[in-house]
Amino acid sequence: MINRRLSLATLAAALCAPFAVLADSFPAKPVSIMVPYPAGGLSDTIARQVNTPLSTLLKQPVLVENVGGASGAIAGAKVLGAPADGYYLFQGSPNELILAPLTNAAIKFKSEDFRLVQMVGATPLVFLVRKDLPVSNVDEFVEYARAQAKAGKPVSYASVGPGSLYHLLGAYMAKTLGIEMLHVPYRGGAPAVQDLLGGQVDMYLAPYGKHYNEFDKQGKLKILALLNKDRQESTKQYPAIGESKALKNFVFNTWSGYFVKKGTPEPVVQKLHADLTKVMADPAVVSSLEANSLVISKPESLADLAKTYTAATQQYRDIAKQLNLKAE
Repeated sequence: MINRRLSLATLAAALCAPFAVLADSFPAKPVSIMVPYPAGGLSDTIARQVNTPLSTLLKQPVLVENVGGASGAIAGAKVLGAPADGYYLFQGSPNELILAPLTNAAIKFKSEDFRLVQMVGATPLVFLVRKDLPVSNVDEFVEYARAQAKAGKPVSYASVGPGSLYHLLGAYMAKTLGIEMLHVPYRGGAPAVQDLLGGQVDMYLAPYGKHYNEFDKQGKLKILALLNKDRQESTKQYPAIGESKALKNFVFNTWSGYFVKKGTPEPVVQKLHADLTKVMADPAVVSSLEANSLVISKPESLADLAKTYTAATQQYRDIAKQLNLKAE
């Protein structure tokens, strides 16, 4: 019996040894953060605040790669095409990992192909319109949009691609109002804003950033509301959409986190989880991200993160089903 116990203990130690070595040796080369949009947007800003302190903890360079297109799915596919070894972190959100596969038949991956390692935070969404749109608040926009639809000239709304959260919200707004609206997809937030500033598109529901305050003050665009139920202290100068009559329940935000390919070894996932948790608690990182109006998430355990991701996946799948969105 004693010999049998010793044999089992020896076997267990032998099985655990490779994982201990793996945890100690990771990373042995640079790690990449895959950002699914072009440089210049909020996603890019987040990654470039995180990569330096993460590099310090990992003791390897952490590179930021910007790969836009297909609502972020091209970047997602690149991560899945690499080995499941933790050297590619995907900076993702429901936009790329949940919604895009539901509406784009060319996207072959599923939400479940990724594992959430740690949350970054939530971002309020802002209701932007071009500077010369003849409206000054949400209810006036609704009246204008209804009139334009009746005249056969539907208002246009930008998104970061077919199947993206911003496409979903524009379609949901049109359904809520019972009117037609024209979807105009872009490869990322920066080109969408560029065309909004140039007057080529009427509206953009975007992640809020303080740079929009300056555009609004300079008369380059109009901020009609934040998609919050009530005004928040940090943005109290702007109405909450909950103050409107026609769209008072149109309340949404977006969140982002760091993902790895499903099947990444557990010791590697635990190492990345621990170091990302430290980065997201770094006062300098928190201050910088909050300056970009990001609400930093409370750290979650890997078990709780799995529940969070599963619940979000189901929530957005339900909304897409309500809208009868099909993969095209």
